[in-house]
Amino acid sequence: MASLPSNKGKVAIIGSGLIGRCWSVLFSSAGYNVALYDTVASQLSTALTSIEAQLCDMESKGLMRVDGMTAQKALQLVSSFDDLQKAVDGALYVQECTPENVDLKKKVFANLDSFVTSDKTILASSTSCLVPSKFTESLTHRKQCIVAHPVITVSFIPGGGGDLVKSCVSTCYPEPSKLTRNGYILRDLLSQYNPQKNPNYGINPPYYVPLVEIVPAPWTDSDVVDRTVALMKEIGQAPVVTKKEVNGFIFNRLQYAIIMEAWRLVEDGVCSPEDVETTITEGLGLRYSLIGPFETMQLNANGIRDYCERYGANIKHVCEEQGGPRSLSGETLDKLEKELNQTMPLEQLNERRSLRDKRLAALAIHRQHEDKENES
Repeated sequence: MASLPSNKGKVAIIGSGLIGRCWSVLFSSAGYNVALYDTVASQLSTALTSIEAQLCDMESKGLMRVDGMTAQKALQLVSSFDDLQKAVDGALYVQECTPENVDLKKKVFANLDSFVTSDKTILASSTSCLVPSKFTESLTHRKQCIVAHPVITVSFIPGGGGDLVKSCVSTCYPEPSKLTRNGYILRDLLSQYNPQKNPNYGINPPYYVPLVEIVPAPWTDSDVVDRTVALMKEIGQAPVVTKKEVNGFIFNRLQYAIIMEAWRLVEDGVCSPEDVETTITEGLGLRYSLIGPFETMQLNANGIRDYCERYGANIKHVCEEQGGPRSLSGETLDKLEKELNQTMPLEQLNERRSLRDKRLAALAIHRQHEDKENES
């Protein structure tokens, strides 16, 4: 399938699964030629149908990334390839979107390394949990390698997410408890996803949640970081940069801290699971959708120093009371599962996911309108 030429240049997407499709939507809606690669022809055909549907959804909500772009114009910028060398030829940016397997990523990046001819081509990975030094160290073009992790789906952690949650939390607490493999598991959605049966399984569309985590390896060129950040901003995303490799990156470390304290509150009998949810959706979530924790501190006193002098000692005391991470299993898991299955039965999860995406879409549209009003 040949695409229309674009003066913005070519972007190669490696892997036509959920994440690859979402990246294809973002780049094409911003006016870039997209070369979508996969080894399975039928997967590519299905992917193009999905991409068209997502582009139409974006257009209907007024969320296309450049003025005058339509879903059909963007779709014509997408071409499919089953030859990796041809897909990356001439690309200014390559986004790898394969499953979370370090050995697989080593092979994919080794192939990319052999095919890339320009020292300016950025080689990015969509990984949600693997730092780039794990799979780029031996490459000739390793200075061009970086992670650009979109908040599109639940983190893909083969075999369960217990160890990752424990590792993220244990950096803050001196006596971490080992999380069991049979505890709270973040399942590999790639192996479970069925686009016909569960079309919205686990997806947070990137044009609703624009965050992208940029994670350089120790040897990544600073210019690669800067150009990746600039590119993400150009296509309408909101990049954040880790200054060093860290387990869980930024998003999951913050998310896991909330999950762990929510778990402790329920396990210690402080409040019900429902009240935890309400505290976020009717309190913290509303505030944090507008401003972050540091701006909150700045505004809730006469500046952040005044805030720390007033409340710092008690914050430290509360955190010391929290203790280390808990095992996300046992009686507390049984209690949470029972309550959540009553309020959100498994057979109704797709309806709930659709409602979530509908609300996220409304919020994204509202934020876009607010941004345009502020600019004017």
